[in-house]
Amino acid sequence: MSTSELIIVKPEKCVGCNSCVRTCPAPEANITKMLDDGRFITTVNPEKCIACGECVRNCTHGARDFIDDTEKCMQRMTREKIIVLATPAIKSVFPTKWKGILDWFKSKGCIIYDVSLGADICTWAHVRAIERKEVGNVITQPCAAIVNYIEIYQPKLLNNLSPIHSPISCAVTYIRKYLRRSNPIAVLSPCIAKKTEFEETGITDFNVTFAKLEEYFDKNGIKVAANAANDFEYKFEEMQGQLGAVYPRPGGLRDNIWMHNPDINITTSEGVNKVYPELEMYAEMPEFKHPEVFDVLSCEFGCNVGPASGTNQTVFDVMATMREVEKEAKARRKTGGGFLSRGGDDKLFKKFDDELKLSDFMRTYKPSAPSPVPTDRQLDAVFEMMGKHTPEERNFNCHACGYRSCKDMAIAICRGLNTVDNCIVHAKSILTARHSALTAQHELLSEITNECMSLSDKLRDDLKNINSNMDTIGESTAKTSERANVVNDLLTNVIAFCKANTSMDASSVGQLVEILETTLDAFKALDDNVNVTNESSDVIRNSIQQISGLVDNINDTLRKTVK
Repeated sequence: MSTSELIIVKPEKCVGCNSCVRTCPAPEANITKMLDDGRFITTVNPEKCIACGECVRNCTHGARDFIDDTEKCMQRMTREKIIVLATPAIKSVFPTKWKGILDWFKSKGCIIYDVSLGADICTWAHVRAIERKEVGNVITQPCAAIVNYIEIYQPKLLNNLSPIHSPISCAVTYIRKYLRRSNPIAVLSPCIAKKTEFEETGITDFNVTFAKLEEYFDKNGIKVAANAANDFEYKFEEMQGQLGAVYPRPGGLRDNIWMHNPDINITTSEGVNKVYPELEMYAEMPEFKHPEVFDVLSCEFGCNVGPASGTNQTVFDVMATMREVEKEAKARRKTGGGFLSRGGDDKLFKKFDDELKLSDFMRTYKPSAPSPVPTDRQLDAVFEMMGKHTPEERNFNCHACGYRSCKDMAIAICRGLNTVDNCIVHAKSILTARHSALTAQHELLSEITNECMSLSDKLRDDLKNINSNMDTIGESTAKTSERANVVNDLLTNVIAFCKANTSMDASSVGQLVEILETTLDAFKALDDNVNVTNESSDVIRNSIQQISGLVDNINDTLRKTVK
């Protein structure tokens, strides 16, 4: 099963804040790309994700979520009797409901076992393997995210990774091999990554996380009975575990081993910001510097606040619960089958020695081929694309992209997991260059605009002059027309007089009349031209008004452009 089926992304909610990249301990687990609309989104690289759930825990936009086997398990329960394994973290996640939850599963015909018993077996197996020197210096593996990380990113550490099964898988092995139960097995857990362990080992069927189980109960209106917060005993199908119940807290495995052999050299580490860098350090150290046991957890405060716990409990609440669980387990150990026998042997360990075979609780691992490391030439080419030309620029290390260094970002780009556009320094340099270009263009535009406004003002003055001249033309044509009419009347009268005066020489009169009539025609033509001129003047005035309006619009637009 690929982790793409565990960690899911809702692209419509992703804002490209890089929080998932920043909090993720797996350097190749995320793929960031820029969409056509300029948005950045980050999706999951299924082959390289370790399913630690840190991105789900830290995404404040609801873009990351996970899926588990809750629905599949519930469907299977309707057809078949299911074995339910309750991890001890259930007591700290649901301090007043955990018994009611287990009782609900019982009411559905399920068989309930305690993973704490598997944790006790896990402790026994480690102590015996160390005593018999069947293992060297080991890194513990109850945390599936740690196992995934080593298989994918630090395969050379597989020689150090403890070959002993996790508490859950020890419990499953015990149920399968020693109790001869073949029913499907569901585990109630606070861990997303556990599904990868179940798939790899092939011995467990369903990972039912606390968070999704609570969602299922809420969705279906299922109410469970409350229990006292300080009552930690429960009637499981098999015996209840003892101090294995404190495994979910940081150093839980260490505390169990030290109870049986305090001389074993054990170092602990928890939390993504601490444990993964220390695993890298561990990988570079010589073997003689390694502790006998390196007890590691991906979650800072242990499994009690795992990414799929859905708990509202504070770290102080869960640690207080774990302390009470420890006190109750120690009390049962004294009165039950786990305290020392007369011969000094631990009764529970004596039972395991008599009944169990250490080799049954061993597992193997599946290393992945590490991605090739980009060459210096390849990195140089990416740095140049990012606009990082100097050593100082290549070590800016602002972390805005989510990576620890500019080099890590360049490596991600080389591997196709990111884009140079997601580098804020690169983006700022582009914006600065564009701003400079825009500033120069604005200055040029301002000059052109001012020149245009000056020209438009001159055009306005010219229009005013033309309009003034047109007024003068109008007055002149009006006077000319008036005078032409007077002359026209005079000539008409003179012609009439000449024609009627018989005392004048007929030849002379005819010649004079001809001249007068020609003159009259000329004045009529003048009058017509004057009328045409007046009409043209009106057309010109209308055009001048339209041009003036357009000039006003041009000036308004130019002023807005300047602003």
